[in-house]
Amino acid sequence: EAQRLAHETAPKDATTVKPRMDAAMASRHPLRILLAEDNAVNQKLAQHLLERRGHTPILVANGRDAVALTDRDRFDLVLMDLQMPEMDGFEATAAIRTRERDTCQPRVPIIALTAHAMQGDRRRCLDADMDGYVAKPIKPVELFEVIDRVMAASHAIA
Repeated sequence: EAQRLAHETAPKDATTVKPRMDAAMASRHPLRILLAEDNAVNQKLAQHLLERRGHTPILVANGRDAVALTDRDRFDLVLMDLQMPEMDGFEATAAIRTRERDTCQPRVPIIALTAHAMQGDRRRCLDADMDGYVAKPIKPVELFEVIDRVMAASHAIA
């Protein structure tokens, strides 16, 4: 009986809940997200998931359009497929980062979307100045954990 009472009155361990709450709060407000993805099925899935979370996805089907649109418009986040026609995700990210540096624009967080889930691919994306990495097929929990983590880091820097 004493052991049961001690357990019931003991303070709850907040460390298991708090970090998840902090990261989750980072992207709870609606985000404008540029989705650069050439595959129609992946576009529809990502669009649906993002809209269900209250975000506004704007779709482009290649890296060249992603670069052009980020030049004309401001986004909270870019989800960048790595293999697209005209300009791949690595080239598009490099072009965006160069323009940001050259024009002193704020850095937009970029998360790679890739079917390449091999050892070293995550490192390659981060080395290419991307902020996160999500493997395809897209798993909603993983997608939003990475978005939350990247947005929390972005807010900490800003």
